[in-house]
Amino acid sequence: MKQPNILVFLTDDHGPWAMGCAGNKELHTPAMDFIARTGARMTHAYTPGPVCSPARACFWTGRMPSQHGIHDWINEPSRPQIRLQNEVNLAERLKAAGYQTGHFGKWHCGASWEKQPGFDDYLGENKEQYPHKGVCKFTHNGVSVEHTGHRAPFVTKKALEFLAQRDKSRPFFCFIGHVDTHSPFTQHPERLVESHARDTFSDIPKEKYVGNAARVPGKLPEAKEHRRRLEQYYAAVEMIDEQVGLVLDYLDGIGELDNTLVVYTGDHGHMNGHHGLYFKGNATHPPNFFDESIQVPCVLRWSGQIAPGTVSAAPASHCDLFQTVLGGAGVSISGYDGPGRSYLGLLGNAVDSKWGDASFCEYGTARMIRTPKWKLITRYTPQATGDELYDLERDPRETKNVLGDPKNAAIAAELRERLDAFFTKYTQPGRDGREIAAKTPDYFNDSKLWHG
Repeated sequence: MKQPNILVFLTDDHGPWAMGCAGNKELHTPAMDFIARTGARMTHAYTPGPVCSPARACFWTGRMPSQHGIHDWINEPSRPQIRLQNEVNLAERLKAAGYQTGHFGKWHCGASWEKQPGFDDYLGENKEQYPHKGVCKFTHNGVSVEHTGHRAPFVTKKALEFLAQRDKSRPFFCFIGHVDTHSPFTQHPERLVESHARDTFSDIPKEKYVGNAARVPGKLPEAKEHRRRLEQYYAAVEMIDEQVGLVLDYLDGIGELDNTLVVYTGDHGHMNGHHGLYFKGNATHPPNFFDESIQVPCVLRWSGQIAPGTVSAAPASHCDLFQTVLGGAGVSISGYDGPGRSYLGLLGNAVDSKWGDASFCEYGTARMIRTPKWKLITRYTPQATGDELYDLERDPRETKNVLGDPKNAAIAAELRERLDAFFTKYTQPGRDGREIAAKTPDYFNDSKLWHG
């Protein structure tokens, strides 16, 4: 079979609920919905780490944070030494298999301003991913460039230039990382913001935070500010959707769309009032693992290979997506030691009885296992607020920690055993999040904790 082109959109801070095809009634996302309608939507896709840098590193390496060693968002200007070390990333593997490779937008796995290995063409952030509009600074193949205007269209423009100028005799891998949905919730196109002025935002539950975290950087603002943020956030999602549509239309126009594996996903989830919080895993300290933090949007299409309209509830992570992309390209890795598996076989209406029912996630000194019924969170530091167990069937909003109930002792022990076994297998000495946090206490306590 001919190697397909591969197009991956990996957006920052895009909540799994924030697409029309996911059921949101007030978001207009025709491009994302098209991918889902003519391909597949994963309803239980997860991030292995609910903040940007570790999540992205998991996608690029197919390994867990305690394997690749990045555990929190990287404040790159002040910590240029933190980056992927001794890893072979996805682009390097695809390039070795004959692909022409391009990266456009957010990298955030360390030194984003440097041209990263494996890319023929690389546009990255120059120190900061802000502002959304104004003088936006990038580096293009190591050379500083500036763009005045909205950030997202410039990223799309450079990606389209790569697609137009590439060697047409080779398949391409094009990665596009938009950041519009990331805070600050400002500067999005007024025509899109205004279109949500009369929205009810009824798809977002009205909730108060009922946890007992020591700090809550993601505290819900007062009603007027909350509404302003939602109008901006919805506009950001639609701005990104327009950019996705432009790339799809280009590929359609040159006859390459049906020979392209297209993926749209996010690095982690996002809360916009869910659980009475904003942001993601670092909306609270100690971190949270609410579903809205750990679940990601994920839609894929590949004509002839993915059955149109497929909806899969299989728990799938960025490590699985790493293997899915490689599987689509026909690339296998000798000695791969991550937990990822290709889920392409699940997207043709097939059933894999050996797939498993659990998702795993970690953030610093905390780890989580989630099954369809239960979620267990284990914390390893004395100052933490304690472990948590939620019965997701009876309490889908995760409001009551039932770990102390004696009747749950057996299931808690079983889940803890599964969690420990997973991380015993997928932890590399010296990169264990528990060890790193103990050696570098401020690593998970940066003053800008809510970024990433």
